[in-house]
Amino acid sequence: MFTAMLGEAWHAMGANRLRTFLTMLGMVIGVGAVVLMMAVGQGAQYSVSQSINAMGSNLFIVLSGSQTAGGARTGGGNASTLNVKDADAITELDGVKGVAPLTMGNAQIVYGANNWSTSIIGTTPAYLEVRSWNLTDGYAFSDSDIRSATRVALIGKTVIQNIFGDVDPIGKTIRIKQNPFVVMGVLESKGQSLDGRDQDDTIIVPLTTAQRKLFGGQTPGSVRQVIVQADSDKMMPIVEDGLNSLLRQRHNMREGAESDFTVRNLTALANSAAETTRTMSMLLGAIASVSLLVGGIGIMNIMLVSVTERTREIGIRMAIGARERDILLQFLLEAIVISIVGCLIGLFIGVGGAVLVNVLTDAAVVISGQSVVLAFSVAATVGVFFGFYPARKAARLNPIEALRYQ
Repeated sequence: MFTAMLGEAWHAMGANRLRTFLTMLGMVIGVGAVVLMMAVGQGAQYSVSQSINAMGSNLFIVLSGSQTAGGARTGGGNASTLNVKDADAITELDGVKGVAPLTMGNAQIVYGANNWSTSIIGTTPAYLEVRSWNLTDGYAFSDSDIRSATRVALIGKTVIQNIFGDVDPIGKTIRIKQNPFVVMGVLESKGQSLDGRDQDDTIIVPLTTAQRKLFGGQTPGSVRQVIVQADSDKMMPIVEDGLNSLLRQRHNMREGAESDFTVRNLTALANSAAETTRTMSMLLGAIASVSLLVGGIGIMNIMLVSVTERTREIGIRMAIGARERDILLQFLLEAIVISIVGCLIGLFIGVGGAVLVNVLTDAAVVISGQSVVLAFSVAATVGVFFGFYPARKAARLNPIEALRYQ
């Protein structure tokens, strides 16, 4: 019986192909838009998530203070208010997992006939652990290189592409500010940071080497910033309070005086960016879902027209023994078929559109099974909901009045 009703529903749709197509079009556009928008939104979430993972987990960055020169006050990180001993003291705080002091600057590097301007970071071996930064080739420098101020370097992918090309950089000598450095390791690719900076456009050297050979104008032992990693996210408030208290005490800051350093919670900033992308994804999905509502209203309108056109047919069916629920199921099946077929076409269009966006713009898109199932379920539910009223109206027609309808 159900198969016969389904065949009848398909026949009724085929009798008015153009009208059926136009009715289905609203559902096609709605499902396609939902799948595409959710793919773009989840792609943005994925990109932010990758940036957060590349940055490291549970991180604080302690910046040195500002300085005043000629009446002009510079920004944070320019005064020599932090030093290596501060970093050593921070390692003793409860909840601290790792500490990496660093100094940095830009410099022109040269290899053979090629040269490139890049960011130079002077730090300790702990920096790679704190940043969760692995090597793809070679090996990292050690504490003995820090003590000896060895001229060795770890080099990023972008730098390799611009000065080495296809040449293996391990063991090669580059010049940084006319100082020879031996490349001992290749950093894995990190991609862009949350602020859009290319993290692979970097060279890492021992902290003491950077202080003595590259950025010698700074106060001996001073560092630009200290990166601190907490044991867990639950310990971050405790670590943050400990950082402020310890450094104010070490720097002899009077109560009420402005600190000569700044503590920033990088994880909080990253989580804020992630929350923003999640909200954007939900907003895109909600906007696209409006088209599903429009498609549902279109189904209801056409089904009401169909009921009016087929009133006499309904009367004949009731006269020969069709029950109210049979008429209800017949018209409800037609609405469900239109909805489901429209959903399937919309899914193909949405997935195809997401792939096209990825190819044309190189933007990350994520087509998850959850979003596909959600879009399909919502669309089918909308079709059933808006198809029920016309079906119920058809089922409740008076058989005698229906037979008399012209």
